[in-house]
Amino acid sequence: MGGGARGTPDSEIFSISGPSHLTSIDWTDSYHRTSVAASLVKGVYTLERDRQEKLIGSKSRAKPWWDFFHFTLLEILIDQQEDCIYGAVFEYALFNLYQNAPGVKLPPRYVIAFRGTNLGAETLVGDVKLDLRCGFNTLHRAARLEHAIEAIKTMVVKYREPAMWLVGHSLGAGLALVAGKSMVKDGTLLEAHIFNPPISSIPLEKLLRSKRLKGMCRIAGSVVKATLAMVLKDLQVQEDDPKIASWIPYLYVNAEDPICSEYIGYFKHKTVMYMIGASKIERIGSRSSLRRSLWVGKRGTSSSSDLSTEPIHLLPSANMTVNRNKPTKSKSAHGLHQWWEQDSALRANWEICCVRPCSEDKSEKLLN
Repeated sequence: MGGGARGTPDSEIFSISGPSHLTSIDWTDSYHRTSVAASLVKGVYTLERDRQEKLIGSKSRAKPWWDFFHFTLLEILIDQQEDCIYGAVFEYALFNLYQNAPGVKLPPRYVIAFRGTNLGAETLVGDVKLDLRCGFNTLHRAARLEHAIEAIKTMVVKYREPAMWLVGHSLGAGLALVAGKSMVKDGTLLEAHIFNPPISSIPLEKLLRSKRLKGMCRIAGSVVKATLAMVLKDLQVQEDDPKIASWIPYLYVNAEDPICSEYIGYFKHKTVMYMIGASKIERIGSRSSLRRSLWVGKRGTSSSSDLSTEPIHLLPSANMTVNRNKPTKSKSAHGLHQWWEQDSALRANWEICCVRPCSEDKSEKLLN
């Protein structure tokens, strides 16, 4: 789950592959904000690739990915177990110019960015292990996640700056999602831009073409999982945590990407279950898996608000951008580069969906 494990040499060069057409950033423009966020994540990928290829000084390719947008590199985040770069902290050098501007959407002052899977020789095993943790909902046990959360908390305490973003792609998107929810539990809401995040569900949105069949499979799955959960551990139905519901991350998914496309189905399903009066079943089912229900059932009850037991994708709210363009040889459905697409005709195939708790009835666009 990464942005292209061993991309072509040109893919690492900002002037060739990056959004160099954005010579002036309008922070009120969502496309500009998205492009900058994706570029900073690409900078982290390139930092690690430069390290593995021993490219330093004038040969390094990473700096332009943030320097072009007037960001500076504050800190590199290193996974001590795998001895690799997995993230970075950036500071926006021009932030003070916007502080006293009335009615202007503020840019981030700090951005904490996480890369996805790198299939290079030095990171292959460690990153793939974390990919598997995403699939089995055990990412919370990973040392990399613990380190990421500590780095975020340190930044929050040190700078007390509300204009702070979390950004990540693929595996890094999973880190950003779990870390973001953890910070919300502690009372800190950070803007988050989450690109192609993993989801621990069968990608029905990608595998099946029939809307009816997809809907039937999702409903059956919720009923089975909810029934098993209640039988084995008498799980009490809980409403969506209002703290988590108040956090609205920006999700970016591609309808053709099997790693993240089921987010579309997940939010569709929440709306459908609400419309047929089965929200309680959906809430229990979404917090459960057959494997975990059997395991927890042997050990006793588990709190449904415990981040260590809930799936990564459990989100009541999101601003989701869905890329409906078909992938090509040069533009993969899981690639990070798609999110700074220069062609406005292709961007016209991006759908913006504002997802909120179903009681607000604001998820209807996903049903179309």
